[in-house]
Amino acid sequence: MKTIKLIISGVVQRVGYRRWFEQKARQLDLKGYVKNLENGTVEAVISGSEQNLLTMIQQSYIGPLRSRVEHVEQTVLDGAEGFTEFKMIR
Repeated sequence: MKTIKLIISGVVQRVGYRRWFEQKARQLDLKGYVKNLENGTVEAVISGSEQNLLTMIQQSYIGPLRSRVEHVEQTVLDGAEGFTEFKMIR
């Protein structure tokens, strides 16, 4: 298990990005959360197998139809964060 924090910037709020991200993360059996930040970016913390994390990172650049992702900043966190599910924080 590995845990990564992503900060996704661009047109990612008010376009269904969090809901889309949540669905993709659950399909990949990832744990963690996704939430909007006040500065207009989206933060996601994802925990799972390295292959599934890499797939989610690649997918995060695509996003839903109305989004336009400009940058995805990645930070590896120390170990698993103890998540038991994936959720969208409102």
